[in-house]
Order: sequence, then structure tokens, then C-alpha cells
Amino acid sequence: MQTAAIKWWQKAVVYQVYPRSFQDTNQDGIGDLPGVTAHLDYLKKLGVDVIWLNPIYRSPNDDNGYDISDYQKIASEFGTMADFETLLAAAHQRGLKIIMDLVVNHTSDEHPWFRQSRSSTTNAYRDFYFWRAGNGEAAPNNWDSAFGGSAWQYDQHTDAFYLHTFSTKQPDLNWENPTVRQAIYQMMTWWLEKGVDGFRMDVINQISKRPGLPDGPLKPNSVFGDSQLANGPRVHEFLQEMHQQVLTKFDVMTVGETHGVTPADALKYAGQDRHELDMVFEFDHLKLDNSQAGYGKWSTRKTPLVALKAVIEKWQIGLNGQAWNSLFWNNHDTPRVVSRFGNDTPQYRERSAKMLATCLHLLQGTPYIYQGEELGMTNAHFDHLSQYRDIETLHAYRDLVTTNHQLTKPDMLARIAAKSRDNSRTPMQWNAHENAGFSTGKPWIEVNTNYPTVNAAAALADPDSVWYYYQKLIALRHDYPLVTLGTFTLLLPTDPAVFMYQRHYQSQTWLVVCNFTAEQVTRALTPYLTAQARLMIGNYADDQGDVLRPYEAKVYAV
Repeated sequence: MQTAAIKWWQKAVVYQVYPRSFQDTNQDGIGDLPGVTAHLDYLKKLGVDVIWLNPIYRSPNDDNGYDISDYQKIASEFGTMADFETLLAAAHQRGLKIIMDLVVNHTSDEHPWFRQSRSSTTNAYRDFYFWRAGNGEAAPNNWDSAFGGSAWQYDQHTDAFYLHTFSTKQPDLNWENPTVRQAIYQMMTWWLEKGVDGFRMDVINQISKRPGLPDGPLKPNSVFGDSQLANGPRVHEFLQEMHQQVLTKFDVMTVGETHGVTPADALKYAGQDRHELDMVFEFDHLKLDNSQAGYGKWSTRKTPLVALKAVIEKWQIGLNGQAWNSLFWNNHDTPRVVSRFGNDTPQYRERSAKMLATCLHLLQGTPYIYQGEELGMTNAHFDHLSQYRDIETLHAYRDLVTTNHQLTKPDMLARIAAKSRDNSRTPMQWNAHENAGFSTGKPWIEVNTNYPTVNAAAALADPDSVWYYYQKLIALRHDYPLVTLGTFTLLLPTDPAVFMYQRHYQSQTWLVVCNFTAEQVTRALTPYLTAQARLMIGNYADDQGDVLRPYEAKVYAV
């Protein structure tokens, strides 16, 4: 990959905003678009280039906005289209770009398309979705929903089932229908002409279903089968059509959420000559701590470092020079990084947050910072099921505890505390005032109780904070082509405590050293350093050479 070929999004750093939890300006307990506008200078100072907004479209909020009832209207709790246009203009004035969440695998069951579709078997919109006659009372196939239970919902009005691979209120769109595709492309064009700078595409590798919708292999601990939705037979055809009809006409960035992909798959979705997407989110590194007893993500296991290094190496090597990596530790669907991969105790929270940031931001790819990550925000550590709001969490508790009695209540609550999506959705911690400065109303979900010490005001007042460390890492990416273009070489692959790698570009080499433990360890760094080596960044005030203190990170220009 030559310097001349660099696209703007390859040097960029993206900051993900979950609007519902970012800043509430009208004191209804729900974050809003004016709240995002109010903090643009904060984001500009941090140094990020792009803001990714989670869905802000009109929605009944069965799945926090991922069930869209109108793609071209703003949800009233977030504000108005005028508020969005103000945000977009204010961001562009500051040199910040805005990308939208594009959710087109499914709509809400309250979308006009679906309301028409379910009205009669002869309606023009019937084929916008997947309708099938049931076999007596049985669903058309054995597929399960991502949120538990069957992926089929019986609808009495037309005596038929419709497919919903997520909530019953999220019916899947039928991409086989060219009229559906054209309607989606027109909607995308409308937003891009308004000035948005790209899309993060929700579960985009699930839009092509297998012909005939056949039964899938049974899942562990379940009566349901795997729908095998990922990477269907026409997905690349659809994305190339989307690129040709929409994306190629604008200078934008696209990133696809693609569960279940390999590097070989990613080269098809995001290869430089494929004309589909610019990059994809893969989730290999987030599956390493899954349950080994068949309960999927619901586990309290810690990620083994040797396996984590192997996964990151696989993606860094597999895509180098041919496609582009997305770099992320956490997002709105995952636990907080410092609780999952680091140590969120008061003693080590900041140190491990900086170490994890170092490890990620010096890799090749576009880094994504999830709101509050730059503060070292932690998991919520809720004690009671009543404190959770997430549909996935509540359904999993129902399935594994209430209905099937596979896990005890205390066991499941421990797993939820580790893995619930609500861990990342608690309100942004702005200051030590009421509700962390998020709202003077009652927040839609409780604020993390550690907000008096973990908040943006405190971080901005402390030159040694996690926040300023992120600012320095972002500056390194902007200032040194090596961070964007350098090759990756993993060192000490079987070391269970230390993640060490080199980046090399032209005549430059950098060494990145990260201690993932609370122990002091010693590693021989001298063989990798020259007499001229200098420390570019580190999370301790001094450098003790081969001695690596708890959660120490340091980067040398060799």
C-alpha cells in the first residue's frame, strides 16, 4: 500500500457516540442530538476525525433504535431533523465527519412497508419481507432468533409466519426483491446528499438468505438450529450493486458489521479491488472468552492472551496490503474494555486502560473509540436484573434461568454483569454532579456509581489522565505514516503475559510492548532496540528497561 493511495479514512480515528446515553439537554433522561453538538469541541480537542452515530431514526425502541419505523425521520426523543442538520454543519465546520448507522437487514414491524406487507397476501409490499405458511402450528424452519426462541413469528391476520432473525418487532427485509434494494439505495442517497460522510452497516453480511431457507444444524443447549445467515450466496452481488448505484458517487467511508467472517471473507467484502465496503468489523477477538459449555457470550471467563495475540496477528497479516482493518476493543454491544481485557479496580483502572489503548492504536487499521473509553469507563456492576434494559440480556435471562432452568439466578447475574450490552450503555460520565452531568432528569438507565471519580471534568483537569493519553496516541497516528502503513510482526507469540510487536515502514521500526497482567515481569528488550532507540509514549513516568511493571505499555522508535 503506497502513501499516495491512502484514503482519508485510513488515517482517521473514529469516535462512536451512543446518542441515548451521551448528553441529555431537555432533561427527559434520554440523550439527544443537541447534546452531541454541545460536545463537538470536546471531541475535536481529543483529536478524533469521524463521529459514528448509533441509530437516530424514528423507532419504537424495542431494540434501542435498531428497529426503524422511518429511515428519513429523526426519533422525537433525539430531537428534529433541524437538530441533526445543525449537528452536521457544526461538525463539518470543525473538520469532523459524521457517519450514520445503516440498519437494512430488517425494519421495525411498525414501518409502513411491514404494515402494508402484513395487511394481505396480495399486497404489493408482501414480498418486501419473508412470509411463509407454517406446517400446521410449526414454524417454517428451525432457525433461532439472536434474542432467543424461534426466528419465526405467527401472524394471525394472514395465517402465516414472518422471519425475524432478531426481535419479533424486527422483521427481516427480503433483499432478493429488487424493489426493496432500490428503496434502500434511494434512502442512502438521500442521506449522502444531505452531507453525511458514510455508513456503519449493521449485520450487513446477513442480508442474503440461503435459497429455500433450509433447516440449520442444531445449536448446543437448544432445540433450535443455526440459521447460517452470515455470508449468504448473493451478499457480494448486493453490495457491489449498492456500491455502484450509491457509494461510488460520494467520497465517504463504509464499515460493515460482519459476524462470522474470516480474513479470506474480509478480502471479499473490503478488498481494494472489490468495490464493496472500505472495511469490516470482525469479532474473532471478542469470542475468545465465550462460554465453553454452550452458553455463547454468557460467560465470566477471561480472554487468554496467547489466543488474543494469535487472532490479532491473523487479521493484521491476512489483510495487509489487500484490505483494511477496523480496530476496536468495545462498542455499544460489548462490555467495557477496561473491565473485559484490563483491570477495573481503582489501583489499576487507569494504567490498564492506557495499556490497552496503546496495544490497539499502534496496530494497522482505523481505530474506533467508544464513548467513555477515553475516560477508562468501566462495566456497570449492576446487582439486580431490574437495573438492566437490554432486550438481549432480559431474553437470555428468561431463556436460561426462568424457562429452561439451565443456570441459577446468581450464576446468570454474574454472567450478565460481565457481558451485558448495558455495560457500555450507561450514561456518559461528564462530571461529578448529579447523574454524572448527563441529565437532571431520571436517566433511562442508571449511571455507573463510580462517576464521582471517573468523569471527563476530572480527566481534563489531570495531565496524566487516560483522556490525555488517548490524545497523544491519536496524534502519533496523525503524525507518523508508519502507524498507518507499517507492516506488523508479532514477537513472543506464546508469552502468556506480554503482548509485543513491531511495526515497520521504509527504514523505520517501532517496538510496542504491553504487559497484560498485574504482575511485574522482566523481558529482554535489548535485542529489539538500537542505541538510538527513543521512547515515543509510555504509561509510566520513567522507563525501567527490561522490567515491565503492572499493565505497563511503552512504544519505542527503534
